[in-house]
Amino acid sequence: MIIILEPGATAEQRDALAADLKARGYGVHLSEGVERTIVGVIGTPERDKNELKEQFESLPFVERVVPILKPYKLVGKQFKPEGTVIQVRDVRIGGGNLCIMAGPCTVESPEMLFETADRVKAAGAHVLRGGAFKPSTSPYSFHGMGEAALKLLAEARDRTGLPIITEVMDTRDVELVGKYTDIYQIGTRNMTNFSLLREVGTARKPVMLKRGWASTIEEWLQAAEYIASQGNYEIILCERGIRTFETYTRNTFDINAIPSIKELSHLPIFADPSHATGKRSLVKAVSLGAVASGADGLILETHPNPEKAVKDGPQSLSFDQFDDLIRAVAPIAAAVGKSL
Repeated sequence: MIIILEPGATAEQRDALAADLKARGYGVHLSEGVERTIVGVIGTPERDKNELKEQFESLPFVERVVPILKPYKLVGKQFKPEGTVIQVRDVRIGGGNLCIMAGPCTVESPEMLFETADRVKAAGAHVLRGGAFKPSTSPYSFHGMGEAALKLLAEARDRTGLPIITEVMDTRDVELVGKYTDIYQIGTRNMTNFSLLREVGTARKPVMLKRGWASTIEEWLQAAEYIASQGNYEIILCERGIRTFETYTRNTFDINAIPSIKELSHLPIFADPSHATGKRSLVKAVSLGAVASGADGLILETHPNPEKAVKDGPQSLSFDQFDDLIRAVAPIAAAVGKSL
C-alpha cells in the first residue's frame, strides 16, 4: 500500500512514520514529489491492510492510504503519479523530453566509434550507445571488446559530451561497467535474470530495462520492481519487439506497450525500432509511430558503413538515414508535446 502525506507534512513526521513502519517489519520506500511525499509500504499482509489503513488515515499529516493490488508497487503509477524524470549529466529523460540514444550495436574500433559519436551528436542525439559485452545466440559470434570498448566509450564521451549507455550481462561485471557507463542497459535475454536486476538495483546509476522477447507487460513491470526494490528508482523501460509467428521482421514491435506503460507506470518508456524490425528500411516508420504513441525516447543503431558492421548491420542506419530520421521525428514530437 502507499501512504500519501498532506502537503504540509514535515520531515520529522515523515521520518517518524517511516520508523514506525520499519519497526513493524515492513519495507519503506519514499517518493518525494514537488507537492507531496508518498510512502510505499512493502510486505503488508492482505489481512492487515484494512486495519493499517484506518490507523494511518487517523494521523493528522496523512491525506489518504491507498491499498495496491498489483504485484508491482514501486514502479506503478500510484507511487509517483507525476512521472519520473531522470537526469543523466546534462540530459533529462522523461517529463516532456524526447531523448535520442544512438550509436553502433557494438564497439569495433576507435575510429568507427569516434566518427559515429561525432555524427550522431551533430544530428541531435543526446546519448551515445555502444556494446562492450554483446550477447549472441551463437557462442562463435563476436562478443565484444570488453573493458577496452568501455574505455573507448568513455573517451568518446569526453570528446563529445554525450553520456553513454552500454549493456551489462553478468553480476560479476556490474562494478566494472559502472566505472565507465552513465546508464546500464539490461538486454532482453536478461530481463528475468533476477540476480542481475537486484545487483543493478543497488547501484546508483540509471538502468534501461528492455522487455523480454516473450514477456507480458506485467512480467516486464515486475522485473523493473526487482530493481526498484533495491532502492534504485531511476529505471527506463524499453520496448524492443516481442517474438510472434511473424518471420518477415526480426521481432514484432508492440506499439500497444507504450501507452499501456503510460497508464500503468511512472517510468519513462523508450522504443528500440532497430531490434524491433531488424530492417533499416522500417526503422524510420516505426520510430515515428513510437513517438506519436507517447514514447519518451528512441534508441537506434547507426554505423559508418552498415554493410560492413560486425554486428546487426541489416538494422543499422547510415549517417544520412539517421539525419533523415531526426528531421522526420521533430514535427511528430512537437505535435505530441515533446521537445527534441
